[in-house]
Amino acid sequence: MWVLFDLDGTLTQSEEGIWNCAKYAAEKMGFPQPDAATLRKFIGPPLEYSFRTYMGMTDEQAAEAVRFYRERYTTVGMYENRVYPGVRVMLRTLWKAGAKLGIVTGKPAYPTGKILEYFGLDRFLTTVVCATDGHAEKEHLIREALPENPGEVWMVGDRCFDMEGGVKAGVHTLGAVYGYGSEEELRESGAERVAKTPREIIGILCPEAAPERGAFLTVEGPDGSGKGTQIERLAEALDRFGYEVMHSREPGGTPIGEKIREILLDRENAGMADETEALLYAASRAQHVREKIRPAVAEGKVVLCDRFLDSSVAYQGGGRELGIDEVLAINAPAVDGTMPDLTVYLDIDHRTAMARRCAASEPDRLEMEAESFHARVENGYHELIARDPARFVVVNADRPREEISAEIARKVLDRLMEMEK
Repeated sequence: MWVLFDLDGTLTQSEEGIWNCAKYAAEKMGFPQPDAATLRKFIGPPLEYSFRTYMGMTDEQAAEAVRFYRERYTTVGMYENRVYPGVRVMLRTLWKAGAKLGIVTGKPAYPTGKILEYFGLDRFLTTVVCATDGHAEKEHLIREALPENPGEVWMVGDRCFDMEGGVKAGVHTLGAVYGYGSEEELRESGAERVAKTPREIIGILCPEAAPERGAFLTVEGPDGSGKGTQIERLAEALDRFGYEVMHSREPGGTPIGEKIREILLDRENAGMADETEALLYAASRAQHVREKIRPAVAEGKVVLCDRFLDSSVAYQGGGRELGIDEVLAINAPAVDGTMPDLTVYLDIDHRTAMARRCAASEPDRLEMEAESFHARVENGYHELIARDPARFVVVNADRPREEISAEIARKVLDRLMEMEK
């Protein structure tokens, strides 16, 4: 089976870059800034057609506007883009099921190739066919993309141009309702089926295939290392690249786990035995693994968790001096083999981190412990990293937030894309 996809509005949400470049071209041409309704029409059709039809330009003016548009698009605009949530799982699942995947787009080859490479979608594709010399008719692009006797072929797109081109080329048509065209537009232009999400495309084209596995990511570090900020920024980067992110935290993550969290962090429970503390963390984790983490990863989602087993090992094994191996043994039935695919460790001196933390808000029960406790926690983390260096991405957290975020995003995305192969 061959599955050919449009790009803008089908695989990527490209309006930010396209709209910014269209406004840039209009300004350069001395035309009024197009309103939101006009800009939305730019998604899908060839650019010259859009400038002529939606902004009233002559052929000569439209050609000049396209040059201004591409002046900005090829340097900035093409990266002002994001992959639709679920697209990565959809492409990977169809690809693993044996489908031949391709792109047919009215965009020129240079930005198309750069976008597919930047977002790591090129690895799933057998062919990419783009507009040449202003010729972007979908029927001809579809025919060019296919070998002789291709068998079953589907054209997937979000606008009437995609459906009409598929019909003329004699292939099956599937409308992506989540894109820029309406269901009415897609059905009237020849869509045999429609999908409201990328995941529905799997069910239509390859109903016997289960979604490919997602990933389990954790972020660790001493209290005050900046985990909250960096988790938010990492989640945004993952979302832009089309990963379906599910946030969670420990202790907590489930209704039962959140109740245990209240007990663990309550300052009035200062008399809690160290062993009780370790067992409560493990109990919360057992529920978390079974109720939330495993099901989400099996659905193809990326679970991004604030702390996991490593925190117990560092805080109870190191900080409480229960012993690293002893805490691992306590947690063995709780995790039951479920470990992070990748752990980001924010590396910072515990004194610097705790000064930050105490300046931000009132410390909880564990954060109130002596400096020697936090020194042992830091040492516990370092021992864990030494035992399993391949699992950890260690990042210097005593730097500007933007530098830290950029390094984390780059390294995590590289690792996730490597896992997709």
